[in-house]
Amino acid sequence: MGISSKPTYVGHRSRIKEKYEKSGLHGWHDYEVLELLLAYAIPRKDTKAIAKELLAEFKTLNGVLDADSKALQSIKGLSKHSALFLKLLKDVSVLYMEKGLHKRDLLSDPQAVCAYLKVALKGLSDEVFCMIFLDGRNQLIESETLKTGTVNRAVVFPRKIVERALYHHAVSVIVAHNHPSGALEPSQEDRDITRAIKEALKTVDIVLLDHIIIGGNGFFSFKEKNIGIG
Repeated sequence: MGISSKPTYVGHRSRIKEKYEKSGLHGWHDYEVLELLLAYAIPRKDTKAIAKELLAEFKTLNGVLDADSKALQSIKGLSKHSALFLKLLKDVSVLYMEKGLHKRDLLSDPQAVCAYLKVALKGLSDEVFCMIFLDGRNQLIESETLKTGTVNRAVVFPRKIVERALYHHAVSVIVAHNHPSGALEPSQEDRDITRAIKEALKTVDIVLLDHIIIGGNGFFSFKEKNIGIG
């Protein structure tokens, strides 16, 4: 009579889930976090090897979550389904941060805005432009993103921002974009676009509160540096 045995990963999955249930993620290695996450997306397979392959390619947990779906699928054992699951985790974290901005005076709490923008924009391989629309109490109405293209940004962005600000009945606007290179210093184009956006919004009595650049592990605030705002 043969002896049946369960695959070794079955017991390991149970142990790692119990570990999380008892103590959360404090002190965990990045590969252990990914291993646990992938256990919910990849059935009947040891996910430790995949987790370590992901980190070998993308270096950190943040790098994995910031990677695009096609890049993730280049990892052996990671299907489209699993890649979408990882992208969903990142998008849920951005949504969580955005929801935390509601009912707060964002003019007096710029750190909350920057924390949200860092989660939303940090690590992206493409430059993305974000618009945050505020009401008369400086509270969030809505946030939207606009990817840059080959068009003349100095012409398109101000017009688009005015259009969306009027659509949301905004009283003021915060704009932001990322520098994939990690640099924080604004370029001359960044300064010119900020000036153009400010002037365009002024024609419809809407205030540009700030332009924030996300790069590396930090941010640059035009308002904080007193450049072209106010």
